[in-house]
Amino acid sequence: MTMTSAHPHPHRRGGRTAARAAALAGALVALLVLSGCVPSFLEPPTSESKPTGERVAADLEPYYGQVLTWEGCDGGFECATATAPLDWEAPGDGEIELALVRHRATGERIGSLLVNPGGPGGSGYDFVKDSLDYAVGQPLQQRFDIVGFDPRGVGRSSAVTCYEPADMDQFLFGIVPGERGSDEWIANAGQVKTDFGAACGENTGALLGEVDTKSAARDLDMLRAALGDEQLNYLGYSYGTFLGATYAGLFPEKVGRLVLDGAIDPAAQEEDVSREQAIGFESALRAYLADCLAGTDCPFSGSVDAAMDDISRLLASVDASPMRGSDGREVGADTLVTAIVYPLYSADSWPYLSEMLDAVMLGDADAALSFADGYYGRNADGTYNDNSTESFLAINCLDYAYQSDVAVMREKAAEIAAAAPVIGPYFGYGDLGCVTWPYASTAERTAIHAEGAAPIVVIGTTNDPATPYTWAVSLADQLDSGVLVTYEGEGHTAYNKSNDCVSGAVESYLIDGTVPSDGTTC
Repeated sequence: MTMTSAHPHPHRRGGRTAARAAALAGALVALLVLSGCVPSFLEPPTSESKPTGERVAADLEPYYGQVLTWEGCDGGFECATATAPLDWEAPGDGEIELALVRHRATGERIGSLLVNPGGPGGSGYDFVKDSLDYAVGQPLQQRFDIVGFDPRGVGRSSAVTCYEPADMDQFLFGIVPGERGSDEWIANAGQVKTDFGAACGENTGALLGEVDTKSAARDLDMLRAALGDEQLNYLGYSYGTFLGATYAGLFPEKVGRLVLDGAIDPAAQEEDVSREQAIGFESALRAYLADCLAGTDCPFSGSVDAAMDDISRLLASVDASPMRGSDGREVGADTLVTAIVYPLYSADSWPYLSEMLDAVMLGDADAALSFADGYYGRNADGTYNDNSTESFLAINCLDYAYQSDVAVMREKAAEIAAAAPVIGPYFGYGDLGCVTWPYASTAERTAIHAEGAAPIVVIGTTNDPATPYTWAVSLADQLDSGVLVTYEGEGHTAYNKSNDCVSGAVESYLIDGTVPSDGTTC
């Protein structure tokens, strides 16, 4: 979701993305396994046309009017590829491809339900195809064609490409020389980010400047039309809430039934996101420790405050003197923070966090590397499953504004560290990742009202570490038709993973159009 310190820590929708670390497999069995879409020769391709009465500008007609050709995929899914303009402001300047996968409604069909798992950079294609029951409940599968898609820049769609695996290892796990926050450290960290951005620009080309969320939202409207739907029905998680809210702001008259779960505040600036996420993960870490200390086999003793101090000292220790794994990679504070926050996305994973921290305190760097590898989608052979980290950075660099004043960076970093004393010191200096990006951001983070849109359901979890509850409150207040549903609990996002109250409210709304009461608490 945001970038921290020397290296990117995409604190995104980890609870809905692939569970790649072996240590977490038992706790996150419903998550993605990232398999491909293999055409089946048992089913003939099918095609569908746009809805009747769709009116668009002449230069957009080839996109809105395109006929999608669906081919059978393994597992009973169908796959298709759509085309979109590279630049929606200049439709004649080139095209990109968007990958889609669909699971047809098993009962009486209402229409299509498009799903985004978050990120930015998460693959909606893999999310739907590889973990359908986790993405949506059975009632929605019965009534909707469930459609996953990779947004522009992501996965199987026309994708951002930056580094080969060995260079990606160095980018993600390399140790930046100098004391954190010093002139030397800032210069070295800035050079790391500059080199990465230059590689992205060279290997991706003009697409790198067109992967912003506004462009993705325009793709979403085109996909709606190509699927044959008069209005958009949509389920977005985490970053997917920002994509959905952006869509509603651009096309309020096309809003059908939108659910935005684990909401992002569209008006939040980059420094606000970093600070609030640091606070959120710190709160989740405290909740984990309270649970750990109340049970058995906890690697800590004493009070929660004492255990937090232990973790703070551990992070400071590896920041000053990194540990080395069996494969030669080093574990500094940035990597260890990633390893800690990964299982904080879900309370079900807390026992695995205990095992990892216990191992690290005994000198086992491999335990932290396995969690960080799971977070970044790195395989045991050093390859990476997808481009989620690259696309995450590319999209965020266009979606937020950044500045180069080192004094301001230090001031913001100090504020984050004060707000979250254990995790916060490693969440600062996010501007370094994008201030020298090949394509400068022109984004303005402002409130989205979507005047005239049908009711939009916003879901917030009270102790969500990645998308703090205050963001859901803010988004629901901003939207003229926003309706807030609160889940009182732990973890990132709530639908289909919390309780029947949340799932029932979402499914009644999407299936029957029954809008939950604003302020519903589950």
